[in-house]
Order: sequence, then C-alpha cells, then structure tokens
Amino acid sequence: MTRYRLTTLLAVISAAAPLYFGLSFLFNPVGAPQGFGIEPWPTGNADGYFVVKGVRDIAAAAVMFLLLGLGRRRVLGWVVLINAVIPTGDALAVVSHGGTTARALTVHGSALAFVLLTAALLLTERPRAAEPAATGDRSRS
Repeated sequence: MTRYRLTTLLAVISAAAPLYFGLSFLFNPVGAPQGFGIEPWPTGNADGYFVVKGVRDIAAAAVMFLLLGLGRRRVLGWVVLINAVIPTGDALAVVSHGGTTARALTVHGSALAFVLLTAALLLTERPRAAEPAATGDRSRS
C-alpha cells in the first residue's frame, strides 16, 4: 500500500468516525453515550447535549469528506489538525467530570493520536505529479 493510499484510508476513517458517532448520538441517545466515559449522563433538558454532540460530529465529518472529495489534501490536513481539539476536549471533559483517566486516554487519547497521525501524514504529503495534458497536437515534435 502506498503512502498516498494509506493517508487516504486514514483520512476516510478520520471522517467516518465522527459521522458514525454523530449519527449514533442522534439516533441512539440511550446506547451511544455509554462508551464516552462520563457517568451519569445528563437527563431531562440536559440530554439535549446529545443532539449538540451529534450535529457537531456530523458537521466535522462533512467538512472532511468534502475536502477529501475535492482533492484538497493539504487543506484537509489542516482541518484534521484543527479537529484534534475535539478528542482533546472530550478527554478533558471525561477527566474533569468524574470519568476515569484510563477511559479518557483509551477512548479519547487514542482518537487524538490517530487524528494527529493523519494530519501529520496529510501535511507532509508531497503533491502528486500532474498528468501531462493530452493535446493531440503533434506538429511541434
């Protein structure tokens, strides 16, 4: 597997994961939060947090998929790097709201490491050589 393909795969996973989490929080608000790391989860009006988290994750995924689809890999690298604040904030939220450090590091710390690796690979990637244009004009040879 070439570095380009590996980086593309990591970028797709970096976009697919928050899409999955976002959809899970919107459509399975009872089951999805169990792995996040904060107990007990909000109830009553505070459970609106699940909608906020779900929409945030879906929007982050949409931006990454858009840039990947447009072939804007360097910009995608910057966006993925900026999005590293999400698992960082999630880990801090777990630790500061009664969750365990072990859960914060395994769930959110591993996500942070994955996102940082993906951003680093995208940002250090060399642009692919442009294909020569087929002009059909052979009179200059």
